[in-house]
Amino acid sequence: MAETSYSTVKRTQDSALRSRFWYRQFREIALLFALNTLKKLAKTL
Repeated sequence: MAETSYSTVKRTQDSALRSRFWYRQFREIALLFALNTLKKLAKTL
C-alpha cells in the first residue's frame, strides 16, 4: 500500500518536481507525501 501511494504521488507530482537528481526528487516526494497525509488528518479532526 505504501508503494502504491508513493507511486501515485510521484506520477501526479512528477511535472512539479524541481530537482534534477533522484535523491533530491525523493526528498521532495517524501515531503509532498507527508504534507498530503497531514492535510487528510487535519480534515478528520
